[in-house]
Amino acid sequence: MEYRKIRAIISGGGTGGHIFPALSIADKLKELNPDTEILFVGADGRMEMERVPAAGYRIVGLPVAGLMRKLTLSNFTLPFKVIKSVRMAKEVIREFKPDIAIGVGGYASAPLLWAAGRMGIPTLIQEQNGFAGLTNKILGKKAKCICVAYEGMERFFPADRIVMSGNPIRKEIVAADEAMKAEAMEFYGLDPQKKHLFIVGGSLGSRTLNEAMQKWITEGCPGGENIQVLWQCGKYYKPQIDSFMEKVRAEGRRLDDIMHSDFIRRMDLAYAAADVVVTRSGASSISELCAAHKASIFVPSPNVTEDHQTHNAMALVRKDAGMIVTDAEAQEKLMKTACELIENPERIALMEKNISALAKTDAAMTIAQEVYKYV
Repeated sequence: MEYRKIRAIISGGGTGGHIFPALSIADKLKELNPDTEILFVGADGRMEMERVPAAGYRIVGLPVAGLMRKLTLSNFTLPFKVIKSVRMAKEVIREFKPDIAIGVGGYASAPLLWAAGRMGIPTLIQEQNGFAGLTNKILGKKAKCICVAYEGMERFFPADRIVMSGNPIRKEIVAADEAMKAEAMEFYGLDPQKKHLFIVGGSLGSRTLNEAMQKWITEGCPGGENIQVLWQCGKYYKPQIDSFMEKVRAEGRRLDDIMHSDFIRRMDLAYAAADVVVTRSGASSISELCAAHKASIFVPSPNVTEDHQTHNAMALVRKDAGMIVTDAEAQEKLMKTACELIENPERIALMEKNISALAKTDAAMTIAQEVYKYV
């Protein structure tokens, strides 16, 4: 197939779970034809306005915002922001003249894809989760194609337009060989003779995971005598975690086997080092864990639309490709469960085998080929 130069707008964002797939799609389109032109459209003040330019792409911000669950003044101004965002989206489309508009979810994609559809531009949606968000459910009615990562999505979208693509992930996330594991041990200063637990709360960190870790440390790290922990606590929470760790050390306790940081610079090596991963169950995280073949314990966030993280996690749990601990149970059960699992190599091996069978490492290519069908 010949991949000619095209012009594509990619819209969406808000979290790393939307941004990383969007960048993966953009990278694949540029790989297929380096002359392809890509413009991102996001929401002013959100993460994409920093992450996308850092990846080398141009982005335009719209003033659109999400609907708050509680009654606030911002909800009353929302209709005006939406109207202004749609108007701006039409101006962006007229100026850029895209061949296709791609939405990756989040409220930032709504004005752009709605305007594109009204202006005769074909639209494609990439739905990462096992339970579709409201924005994508609405936009999916007019989209040419909906690329999904979970079975049963005809509940939300027209069945004849659904393509099972999987979620695009960062290309460096792969199943680690011995050389990569050795590199990971050296990079993070880990002891190869010990077991390794990786706790990651997503791009923003997780209060629940942090509190579970603090409780475990306060109790003397029961069951963790032969475990080293790599703990991503998040930028927002790091000052409080720093203070907590200093207080514990001041009491005379050594915490050499617990390494915490606000951000993980080499996620590929963090996965490579880990015997077990503890994480939320955002769609991108799950897709990366499938590609990395990692035994994982999921703690779904309760603060997401339609409880979609529980749907994501249960798709793996039902296939014995992961374990789940609820957010409410995390303080009491999470670290005990993790320590028990990490000492059970047979169970880890089975989970690694089962999760590896769910990996779709060519998702970005599948989506790119769908793009070319409509341009």
